[in-house]
Amino acid sequence: MDSNLLKVFVAVAKQKSISLAAQTLGFTQSNVTLRIKQLEKTLGYDLFHRVPKGVILTEAGVTLLPMAEEIVQKVENAIIQMKNSTHQRLLRIGTSQANATIRLLPFIEKLQLDFPDIYFELYANGTPLVLEQLLNYKLDIAFITGDPVHKDIMVLNQFDDDLYMIEPKSRAYPNTLIGYRGKSTHFDFLKTYEEEQGNTHYKTMILENYEVMLGCVKAGMGKAYLSKKIIDKFGYEKSLKLTKLPQNACDVTCLVCRKDNMPFIAEYLKALS
Repeated sequence: MDSNLLKVFVAVAKQKSISLAAQTLGFTQSNVTLRIKQLEKTLGYDLFHRVPKGVILTEAGVTLLPMAEEIVQKVENAIIQMKNSTHQRLLRIGTSQANATIRLLPFIEKLQLDFPDIYFELYANGTPLVLEQLLNYKLDIAFITGDPVHKDIMVLNQFDDDLYMIEPKSRAYPNTLIGYRGKSTHFDFLKTYEEEQGNTHYKTMILENYEVMLGCVKAGMGKAYLSKKIIDKFGYEKSLKLTKLPQNACDVTCLVCRKDNMPFIAEYLKALS
């Protein structure tokens, strides 16, 4: 069976639309339709029901999808592994948003200087989503908040972070917790901490911009939990009340990889400071 047909099938299943899948894949809509028909002919089953808003999987399609995703993932990983079979040609780097702000650019600049022949791809998101990408072989290494303690993951390096709860310096403010993302290790810790202190009726505000978060805290719109390096980077160290919270997993950033997908430059990464 042609894995390219399976890749098209997976794209259509995820998008629930032939036209959207075509855009994602960079194909024409007619090309995607033709490939789906080829796959259905090969298998002897209809894989999609056509509905006014797009397509939905048939029972046969539902059965095929997890197997198709696994095959497509393994093929893509094999291609990358073969490209890197003798030396690292591509390094896919994932990072939490906080680390992207305080550590990523100097790291990339150093890598480019020391390994000019490596091509780098970057992915930034909350730690849970970055870990998911790493475990699914979509990333080679990742900066994450805390130690993942996962049987498939190896910690290559570890960096200490200095985090504080930040509040307006001298004004009352509403019971609002401000986070960069809803799915964030730092934000999850702040919510858990507040609940342990008996604060269970707070509201939340998500602002995907650290400078805006800091400005909103200063303006009296709520409290947040951030790295001192981010606070200093935007010049708010003297404008806010900083409180050191109990030591927790957020105080450490780990550079990790899969145990079965270690980069060629692993020893170099372990030696970084």
